[in-house]
Amino acid sequence: MNGGSIVKPGRFTEGSTMRHVLVMTATGSVGLMAIFVVDFLSLFYVARLKDPALTAAVGYATQILFFFISLNIGLSIAIGALVSRALGAGLRPAARRLAASGLMHVFVATVLVTAVVMPFRGDALYLIGARDEALAVGTLYLAWTIPATLFLALGMAFAAMLRAVGDARRAMYVTLFGGIATAILDPIFIFGLGLGVEGAAIVTVISRLVIAGVGLHGTVVVHDLVARPRLRDVVSDLKPMMGIAVPAILTNLAAPVANAYSMRIFSQFGEETVAAFAIIDRITPVAFGAVFALSSVVGPIMGQNLGARLFERVKRVLTDSFAVSLVYVAFVWLLLWLAAPAIVSIFHAVGDTERLVTFFCNYGGALWLFLGAIFVANAAFNNLGFPVLSTGFNWGRATLGTMPFVTFGALHNGPEGGFVGLIAGASLFGVAAVVTAYFVTVRLAKSVINT
Repeated sequence: MNGGSIVKPGRFTEGSTMRHVLVMTATGSVGLMAIFVVDFLSLFYVARLKDPALTAAVGYATQILFFFISLNIGLSIAIGALVSRALGAGLRPAARRLAASGLMHVFVATVLVTAVVMPFRGDALYLIGARDEALAVGTLYLAWTIPATLFLALGMAFAAMLRAVGDARRAMYVTLFGGIATAILDPIFIFGLGLGVEGAAIVTVISRLVIAGVGLHGTVVVHDLVARPRLRDVVSDLKPMMGIAVPAILTNLAAPVANAYSMRIFSQFGEETVAAFAIIDRITPVAFGAVFALSSVVGPIMGQNLGARLFERVKRVLTDSFAVSLVYVAFVWLLLWLAAPAIVSIFHAVGDTERLVTFFCNYGGALWLFLGAIFVANAAFNNLGFPVLSTGFNWGRATLGTMPFVTFGALHNGPEGGFVGLIAGASLFGVAAVVTAYFVTVRLAKSVINT
């Protein structure tokens, strides 16, 4: 980073680290879960059409959209890390420059990926098991929603910058208003206008436009956090940006690869099974949204303290984050167990769909005990300068920790066995990630002290 006068370091370098973690996680959860509520509500209303093929179609399409969201998350992690470090070091002009360059990188990357994927969206759905009506409806759904990922990408980048500056409330607003728009418009487009799944897709586009607009207002108008982009800066900032973004994107791509493979295995058991996992994919982020939020907000907190060279606080943030994840997952697991009958009723689940959704509510929390640990550890790796470790753990879990386990489990005990396989694989990598995160934090502190 270059240039800029020294100003007061970031707000996360002072005060209780646990308080920062809890406040940022709480506000981040509301904002992040608003994104997931958009998808949850869309599937909720589609499920009320009482056609398993339509529910399955949205489920298949979601697996493809996961790849785009993973790209968006990786880019927003990089922007958040670079901007928070600059702010933590007291270099606001550099932070504004990095924000402007990062937004240009997000725009170009998302447009290029969209142009490449759009012609092959039907082939991608077929590859993961979609057939007949589910394939046709899923292809139409993606025709609307894939181009709109650009607005989601920009909105997520804006939210990351707002978290980096410590404005948790406005970061929350970015996605919260998108969720509100969906809640209002979904019934109108799906039922009132009789557009069905296509109506759900159109509302998704509208909600992502709202997300981008609210984020733009918060970062540019309120905080003046984005400088005017200059080609020279965009090019020179590409290396540090991609130094974090590429490993982070590769890290986040592991999850949709694992999900797509699992969906292909589960699709062999029929549309009712696919419909069940489509419902599970919507329940999971809403139920465990705080874990996703925690892994996002811990980055700026660590980044500011790293920039200020407060290594003991960095370690304390890591411990606080693991503790919050553990307690939260245990609490939600209990709630899901108790709410299983109500969830089945809400989504009109019957037959195999009812059985599998109930199974997830009873045992799915075990998976998230370990996934939460991996998420927090990955946030530490990305923000402390070890993004390759994050990539290694995610891909290890997505391949060695998923494919053989889910295949063997499904072969011998059906879909339930496949899900137990997911838990077993995640447990191995979750424990290893926690141990490695502490090792890296201590090693980083020692290396700086000795220089």
